[in-house]
Amino acid sequence: MKDPQFAKLVVFVNSLVPLALLFLDAKNDRLGPNPIEYAIRETGTLALIFLFLTLTITPVRKLTGWNWLSHFRREIGLFAFFYGLVHFSIYFGFYQSFNVKKVIADTIARRFILAGMGAMTILTPLALTSTNSIIKRMGAARWKKLHSYIYYAAGLGVLHYYLLVKADETKPEIYAAVLAVLLGYRLVVHLLRKKPAASMVIKTLNASNN
Repeated sequence: MKDPQFAKLVVFVNSLVPLALLFLDAKNDRLGPNPIEYAIRETGTLALIFLFLTLTITPVRKLTGWNWLSHFRREIGLFAFFYGLVHFSIYFGFYQSFNVKKVIADTIARRFILAGMGAMTILTPLALTSTNSIIKRMGAARWKKLHSYIYYAAGLGVLHYYLLVKADETKPEIYAAVLAVLLGYRLVVHLLRKKPAASMVIKTLNASNN
């Protein structure tokens, strides 16, 4: 890619389009009879979509050889956190009136809130450690280990959605299936990497027994 900075700008602008459309719909009273519920649902969905896009970049890059996709992984991951934060802010402000005690009580009482809080708790340090200076300070190994927790955040995000839905569970089940594919791919790659090492150990043991 000749100009990754321009491409990143394009991604940045387009990632803000859903929020801009949400604001326009709110301004023109097009959010339905319960605008707060609509807004919180849409921002939560956007957080999941961007989280899944982040997890999709690595397998697509490796399967296609499009290594330029790695330029956008951090940016898209930060948008997953951003929309998750907007999602939480709407809940915190409009549903709980910025009352921390109510949020804590609600988290304890309702499992889907607990799952959502868990996802945001994981995503927060990932977002805060996404600068180049912090990556250098932490070291590549520690940074990668910390950011591997994005898989847990995605799982909790899907669980949050699944527990929230009371009737048609089709959409959360689709998200769960997509997540299973993304994690399954990584598991297969991990096992294939371990296979040569395991074969070497077996051969060594057989040689020593003979």
